[in-house]
Amino acid sequence: MVNKPGRRKKEGHGQAYLAIGVVIILVAASATYAYVAGLGPFSKGQISVGTTTCLTTTESSVPGNSTARSVLYARFNTTLGSFDVELFYSLAPDTVANFVNLVNQGFYNGLVWHRIASDFVIQTGDPTTRDGGGQRDKWGEGGSCTYIPFEYAPSLHNDEYYLGMASTGAQVGGSSQFYINLANNSASLDQKYAVFGKVINGTSVVQALGNAPTETVTLVGGGSQPEPNPPVYIISIKMISGP
Repeated sequence: MVNKPGRRKKEGHGQAYLAIGVVIILVAASATYAYVAGLGPFSKGQISVGTTTCLTTTESSVPGNSTARSVLYARFNTTLGSFDVELFYSLAPDTVANFVNLVNQGFYNGLVWHRIASDFVIQTGDPTTRDGGGQRDKWGEGGSCTYIPFEYAPSLHNDEYYLGMASTGAQVGGSSQFYINLANNSASLDQKYAVFGKVINGTSVVQALGNAPTETVTLVGGGSQPEPNPPVYIISIKMISGP
């Protein structure tokens, strides 16, 4: 039986559509895996974090009547000293509200600054690092089970000592992990990661954390990151009335 040209054309389209469908599924699956595993390069100018492990938290909110304030304050007590942070509630309300909620639950207490990239950032907020626990080759994959949409305020920049939310990619919402810039990274990080605060007292402590001894650890999901050895910790974070 001779196939008609019209039939062959239709079959050709069907095969093409099937092939395209398979490609779309594979790409979607790869993207989903990358998000869950926190894959991607851990190089200067890029912040990565996964959400394979998380700690359930309550609905994010700024407690009490503090929502009327445009700026809030928090004090970090670390194994290398203390520093104070100003949080820009009016400019990044969702990000700050989530951070305050986690602070008030004691979420950050005992966590390791799991990523220390000298002259770039220090990063923390993975609950699996608590008290130095978890697998070092998986540090940076954990979160809080909360999801905060990406917030961008044109007046805020990734300048030295400013805080930003870590995420799985540019303009992707975050969870609990955040970083502090050790240099002016505005050119590479602005409009990609939500800036929500800055260190206003104790910058020498932040620099000491950034200068802590590290070792490069190859990560299970791919890539590597400089991790502190021995670990350096957040002992506690407390909300305060002012600096």
